[in-house]
Amino acid sequence: MAPQKLNFIIIDDSKLDCFIADKIIRNSGRAGEIHAFTSAPQALEHISTAIAPPADDKTTVLLDIQMPVMNGFDFMEAFEKLPDATKAGYNVYMLSSSINENDLNRVKNYGSIKQFLNKPLTTEALGEILQSI
Repeated sequence: MAPQKLNFIIIDDSKLDCFIADKIIRNSGRAGEIHAFTSAPQALEHISTAIAPPADDKTTVLLDIQMPVMNGFDFMEAFEKLPDATKAGYNVYMLSSSINENDLNRVKNYGSIKQFLNKPLTTEALGEILQSI
């Protein structure tokens, strides 16, 4: 039996990092739908207006911290205010290129964030995510 296809949302203001994450996900053989957003507000709009995925078929969100207009923490503040039924359909993984102690501690304040990962996404990091799903 083939492994389950998984859906992903990539939120990163860097088109290159979106491209890298997209390629790594596709090469995993587990990619279902992949939506990439270079704007956190656009991604939030997509999530808040989409039909929430069932809780047993969660969409994985890869969220960059450092972004203009709405950074990753601003996004999480808005995401946490969405209805529980919507939030239940997503697993959020925070990505950052700098391991800032303050960021690591802030991530712990959000129940929706599953893990903090180094950026850019690597095949190994995606493997960890896939193992935890």
